[in-house]
Amino acid sequence: MILNASDLGWEESSGADPFFPVDQQDNPSSYEVPPLTVWGVALCVSGTLIAAENAIVVTTILATPSLRAPVFLLLASLGLADLLAGVALILHFLFHFCVEPSDWSELLTSGLLVTSLTASLCSLMGVALDRYLSLSHALTYGSGESRRRAAGLLLLVWLGACVIGAGPAMGWHCLGEPDSCSVARPLTRAYLSLLCGGFLVVVMVTLQLYAGICRVARRHAHAIATQRHFLPATHSYASKHSSGRGFSRLILVLSVFVGCWMPFSLWGLLGDASSPPLYTYATLVPAAGSSLLNPILYSLRNKDIRKVLLQACCPNRCTHNTHIHNPVDV
Repeated sequence: MILNASDLGWEESSGADPFFPVDQQDNPSSYEVPPLTVWGVALCVSGTLIAAENAIVVTTILATPSLRAPVFLLLASLGLADLLAGVALILHFLFHFCVEPSDWSELLTSGLLVTSLTASLCSLMGVALDRYLSLSHALTYGSGESRRRAAGLLLLVWLGACVIGAGPAMGWHCLGEPDSCSVARPLTRAYLSLLCGGFLVVVMVTLQLYAGICRVARRHAHAIATQRHFLPATHSYASKHSSGRGFSRLILVLSVFVGCWMPFSLWGLLGDASSPPLYTYATLVPAAGSSLLNPILYSLRNKDIRKVLLQACCPNRCTHNTHIHNPVDV
């Protein structure tokens, strides 16, 4: 997505691309590659980091036959979506600082970024759903039927994300009508409003799922408390310590999730083409930054994935102790 106004030294123009001077946009034949800016370098570096770390996660999961539980399918989907987001940022940099931009390049990068962010957010909701089901239906978690349902859910998620991302290329853009542009060119305000409204719905559903996780965890904690006098003191302390650590992790995950997605979702609904571009940067950067944090918060916290990576990096130092998968570790 391309911002529709200038930022820190760029001239303001409704619907104009902030990465290029206005005279170059009006006269494409005199196009000159603009000098690199701080935003451009940050764009390229962040896109490369996002693509690299998520490529490691996706490759690790797909190359390991033992990582086929529903949660790993969801993590692979999340990694693939974030990988595409990194690729979109790199393409955006190349099209605007290395070659002459065109309408099709704007539509390509915008559609790819919308697809990746939509799939990423829906995959995060799927991870929350997986956590809830793994606690409330622990006996049937990880069965063949669960894997098929997870695969079907992901298929629908990606089909929906691709359809939504194809909107700009199918004509839902403002390249010919600058007045209809949203805070993120070339998306129209109507299109971005629907997109951000959908994002807010997914965010709310995800928060409800985590609230359900807390309720189930409280019931489990109450059941453990009734049997505490049967446990040794060391086991009782370990249980309290584990519960407190799990609650702290949950607060961290929710804080990052809301902090990354809520600002842009609200700004996309409230802003328009005349809105200050700095606000758009300030809200869009955390949404893209979510793709950088997701592997750390979700995939790399899983003991099974860390064990596979340790085996690949340091095979001589890796222990061969078996580990039983615990879905709540993710």
